[in-house]
Amino acid sequence: MHVAINAQLLSTAQNYRSAGVSVYSRNLLEQLGHIAKSGGTQHRFSAFTHIYNSSTEGSKAESDALDGISIISTGLPLHKPTLRIAWEQLLLPTKLQSIQADLVHGLVNVLPLKSNIPSVVTVHDLSFLRMPEVLPRLKRAYLTKLCAASVSRAGHIIAVSKQTATDLMRYFAVDARKISVVYNGVDESFRPLSSEEIQHFRQQSNLPPRFLLHVGTLEPRKNLTLLIRAFARWRLQASPKDQKVKLVLAGSQGWFYRQIFAVVQELGLEESVQFMGHVPQEELPRLYQAAEAFVYPSLLEGFGLPVLEAMACGTPVLCSRAGSLLEITAGAAITVPTESLAGLTAGLALITGQPALRQTLSQQGLARARRFSWQRTAQETVDVYDLATM
Repeated sequence: MHVAINAQLLSTAQNYRSAGVSVYSRNLLEQLGHIAKSGGTQHRFSAFTHIYNSSTEGSKAESDALDGISIISTGLPLHKPTLRIAWEQLLLPTKLQSIQADLVHGLVNVLPLKSNIPSVVTVHDLSFLRMPEVLPRLKRAYLTKLCAASVSRAGHIIAVSKQTATDLMRYFAVDARKISVVYNGVDESFRPLSSEEIQHFRQQSNLPPRFLLHVGTLEPRKNLTLLIRAFARWRLQASPKDQKVKLVLAGSQGWFYRQIFAVVQELGLEESVQFMGHVPQEELPRLYQAAEAFVYPSLLEGFGLPVLEAMACGTPVLCSRAGSLLEITAGAAITVPTESLAGLTAGLALITGQPALRQTLSQQGLARARRFSWQRTAQETVDVYDLATM
């Protein structure tokens, strides 16, 4: 079977576009390539993307990382949403015919609706329906319309968590038999490193000796204004020693991010809250381990990859009880209600004030994270391809 994969949201940009679904796209393609090279499947894979071009600096290294996948570069600036939508719906169906694809896989919520070959779509979350107020209006309208049409057209749907599967059944009335839950994995680079390496990184990156860390796009869904308010309240009751703990927010600016900076200024926390901006993927394992704990109070996640990455590094985790995060952590983290200022404040006091608890959470997180791998994600995805063409 010739599987064509729409990977246009794979990105090497140094901003929020390289997070989340781009990490999923890159790791899935890499592992599908390994399966193809090892003879683990009779399928062959082609991926459409706009970033692989022989004239692009660094493209050879990127292409080598996806050995086993036939890369088809569109040569167009499809990082721009309007152009990407037009290409997916108007040009991709013709491209699929020209390469004689037997199945098309849309990696991020959307399929080419005019294509008549079997199809699989991965749905990451339905935040645009569950929390419409936190997205720009046009983005919300596009996602709602095309995602609904795509899941209706798909032969089979991959949901990245049980939470997303439940949302698909609730909002789009999708038959449960049409959905397979395939969890994301975690890259092997996310593992415990030596204390010497972490200390060197902390000094090199100008990080405080003790800090709490959040990694993710600066946007309302991440619930960062509540985190900052809880951090401020916790500092009022913390011991003088613990009051030296800083809050580090790593991630690119998304939509409606200004309110996050405004709350920091409102509470006079400019010296206690540090914004790092985008952190390259290769630096994240050291950043996680430099932190005293990882805090992720998100209101809604389709999966919640940073939580898994932190656990795989042995960093103790405090997160919200958003459905998918409970699936990932399974008791290996402190969890608090998603919108409770008092609960999050108490969680911060607990994780900063008890070193023995942090050590326990570290060990539990490491054990839990070992259950997730991109190899498993890829193999289960291949199984879904077979289901879609039965």
